[in-house]
Amino acid sequence: MIFLDATLDDLPKIVEIYNSTVASRLVTADLQPISVQSKVEWFHRHNSATRPLWMVEDDEKNTIGWVSFQDFYGRSAYRKTAEISIYIDEKFRGKGFGQEVLKSVLEKCPHLGIENLLAFIFAHNLPSLNLFEKFGFELWGNLKNIADLDGEKQSLVILGKSLL
Repeated sequence: MIFLDATLDDLPKIVEIYNSTVASRLVTADLQPISVQSKVEWFHRHNSATRPLWMVEDDEKNTIGWVSFQDFYGRSAYRKTAEISIYIDEKFRGKGFGQEVLKSVLEKCPHLGIENLLAFIFAHNLPSLNLFEKFGFELWGNLKNIADLDGEKQSLVILGKSLL
């Protein structure tokens, strides 16, 4: 598995993978597909030293998915805490790649200056919850009924892991 810093040329693939999750109402709170243009500013908030946006490829150069790290809460006192997002291409879901990606990412976090890693996951997204819990993430927050997904209230849980 290869992690490469994403370029602007990767943004259409990032958006394609992201948009493939919208209809499921399992992964994102976006209710409609997003545009590449709408993610340009988000793309530029990443940097390879502390908040990378990585494309993940297999040994045959197939794009498996992408991983991003974002600041938590945007205040400097939280600089050693990051939120992680992992999105796997539809063709590779359910084949253990999420587990491989998360394992690799956790090994890379100390080099990024990350001491606490957070994952924001819908409470009804059992596959993602199980994945993160398998790697020692614990419930750090529960925002009950915060999302309205097509008239159904859904909760968002915050899973956290201290990497010290």
